[in-house]
Amino acid sequence: MTTQARSIGQRPHVLVIGGGFGGITAVRTLRHAPVQVTLIDKNNHQAFQPLLYQVATAALETTDVGFPFRTMLRRQANADVLMTEVESIDAASRTVHLANGDVLAYDYLIVATGVEPNYFGHADWSERAPGLKSLTDAMAIRFRVLTAFERAEEERDPDAQRAELSFVVVGGGPTGVELAGAIAELARHSLRRDFRHIDPTSAKVLLVEGGPAVLATYPPALQRKAVEQLTNLGVEVRTHWRVDEIDEAGILAEGERISARTVLWAAGVRATPLVRSLGVPLDRHGKVPVTPTLRAPGLPNVFVIGDVATVEQDGQPVPGVAQGAMQEGRFAARAIVADLAGKSTEPFRYWNKGELATIGRSKAVGALPGGAKLSGICAWFIYAVVHLYYLVGAVNRLRVFSSWAWSFMTYGRRARIIPRSWPEAHAGAAAKDIGQPPAAPRRPSFG
Repeated sequence: MTTQARSIGQRPHVLVIGGGFGGITAVRTLRHAPVQVTLIDKNNHQAFQPLLYQVATAALETTDVGFPFRTMLRRQANADVLMTEVESIDAASRTVHLANGDVLAYDYLIVATGVEPNYFGHADWSERAPGLKSLTDAMAIRFRVLTAFERAEEERDPDAQRAELSFVVVGGGPTGVELAGAIAELARHSLRRDFRHIDPTSAKVLLVEGGPAVLATYPPALQRKAVEQLTNLGVEVRTHWRVDEIDEAGILAEGERISARTVLWAAGVRATPLVRSLGVPLDRHGKVPVTPTLRAPGLPNVFVIGDVATVEQDGQPVPGVAQGAMQEGRFAARAIVADLAGKSTEPFRYWNKGELATIGRSKAVGALPGGAKLSGICAWFIYAVVHLYYLVGAVNRLRVFSSWAWSFMTYGRRARIIPRSWPEAHAGAAAKDIGQPPAAPRRPSFG
């Protein structure tokens, strides 16, 4: 075990755990500060989470929405990157313990580890209904979705074929709405002429929401618009539907059995377990209710930002979205600089720049500052512009723009390759349930 104390030149050491929107924004904001920064993440890249659903539904490649940390920070001389995992935080000694046995000391700590799917006490559901929080998750879901059509093409039994062509998305937030709309568009447009023995347009896509409405944080008028656009795409939306069981055959909800080989989870999240080691009070989702200056209670040198933090403003929680995490990351970095200069810090204030959710080609809903509400192609256009603007890397922007333009004109999806070796290497339990394609695939007899 080795211990790294304060960094080069005895500059204060700022340790940032997690390279999502909040973490990487904090690191980059500190580029001219008199500190040494270390970014720790288990991946070597940042994934642009708002577009993960498009990777999952074969519209984009992983390289379109992922960008290496080392490339992002190559010109930031005061930043180091470590690709590893943090096992625990010892706030008393101001150290973190890494998975490789090393211990890193810090002067300031920014925790931005994000969230993971919350199965509400049903951990076994994770194997049957994967969530969507990383590029690996997106690839596992893509494998499930594309393989479902291939298996249906082989299937002789009509009931089994219908089950293969049935997709259930649990959770009616932005991720669930976007996934359901993208799968329906894939089936009804992108794949409709590609198979000989099945009709992909007959695929059933069901969006299940336990609450009274989808997109619960959006105005009621936009919730209704979203349901209307989903319905026009062929998605069946059911609200007030709580899932009681998920197994290899489908789901059981409100006493009704739904047969579906592909179930996807977008119903809830919880904070990553690392924050428990801080020894501070957590809310029911495992998140840290932070102070007005985004510090962990009782730990003035520890900032907790992004999805892993509960931030209150005017009696309402700040939404766990990218713009909130970026603003919090910028605030935490500036608060550290102010602290080093002996200056006080005003409370964090979140600026809501609006909410946008896309449902399909030229279909989206958006709530903009000032109460403006948009739907349809206008909302879709704004969604596209905003996401291209925040996407890292000029090459990535060009790739995504060209993919969107091609898809808009043709409904084409260029990321539909299914490598035979991919599931075993990357999908883990999610792929074991599906299995590899047989060495000698059986073919149904027709005629």
